[in-house]
Amino acid sequence: MNWDETGTDTGDLADERLEDRLVAAGADGEDTAVEAALRPKDLDEFVGQEKVREQLDLVLRAARARGATADHVLLSGAPGLGKTTLSMIIAAEMNAPIRITSGPAIQHAGDLAAILSSLQEGEVLFLDEIHRMSRPAEEMLYMAMEDFRVDVIVGKGPGATAIPLELPPFTLVGATTRAGLLPPPLRDRFGFTGHMEFYEPPELERVIHRSAGLLDVAIDAAGAAEIAGRSRGTPRIANRLLRRVRDYAQVKADGRIDREVAAAALRVYEVDARGLDRLDRAVLGALLKLFGGGPVGLSTLAVAVGEERETVEEVAEPFLVREGLLARTPRGRVATPAAWAHLGLVAPQHGAKGQQGLFGA
Repeated sequence: MNWDETGTDTGDLADERLEDRLVAAGADGEDTAVEAALRPKDLDEFVGQEKVREQLDLVLRAARARGATADHVLLSGAPGLGKTTLSMIIAAEMNAPIRITSGPAIQHAGDLAAILSSLQEGEVLFLDEIHRMSRPAEEMLYMAMEDFRVDVIVGKGPGATAIPLELPPFTLVGATTRAGLLPPPLRDRFGFTGHMEFYEPPELERVIHRSAGLLDVAIDAAGAAEIAGRSRGTPRIANRLLRRVRDYAQVKADGRIDREVAAAALRVYEVDARGLDRLDRAVLGALLKLFGGGPVGLSTLAVAVGEERETVEEVAEPFLVREGLLARTPRGRVATPAAWAHLGLVAPQHGAKGQQGLFGA
């Protein structure tokens, strides 16, 4: 966890900044409301994640055939790829109610005990950001998952008494964006683990066509492809861009979305052909124009773009690295040839401006 001089969690500040961006993978209030209407209701409607979907289908079918609750499920992957949607589908496929909470909301073991003791038999408990749960609650969860029992501590000091509380069989669905932070004892208690991958453009086109139908938006194949190519492999971003392009089409066009309308709308919202927004291009522009492509330290780069160090590292860099536009090296951040090409600039020869190449040439 990163803290600034005021005692504020700078990781949370980066999260807040991320939520302000049109291409942010996190959900804001508007996304949450719209996603409820756009979410698929069963595995047959769910687009993409073929391996996870096939494996999960087997797990759920077998559980239904046995007349038992499904094994505990752990879903990992970047935000916006469908972890919450799959948890709701699991509940629907098992014909069971679902309870939704999150790791940061469970700060004490008593918070978790209150939730677990109120579960019905077969109910699905969805625990988002499970890696951020407090350690005492995490240790209580071990016994609940394995033995369907928790020990509630009554009293304090030498007179404290542990009262065993039996729980009805339930299915825990945990979701995390950082699976590496989960302790092995917790990971081992999940019967099924699925990793969510980023979507390919054809899969995102199917997502966009389905959402357009539900939103009553007229869109052709070329328009869907244009939006899909700028969606960073993430359905949540694809749906958000679709809504903004819809707004543009209703005001500036005839309400129909084709390639030209989609491209014009996303130029207004400063999302380029590869899905980079203003912050991404500012980071790349500073790296190329001010520092000759690097290497340059993260703090220096952040100052150059007028952002916090954590914002550049946690919000902008992951996508730039994944796109092959930026590399992290022991000597600092370095632009790749693809970055120069994307911004239409010519890379200097090795040694220009006193800079050395990536391998010291």
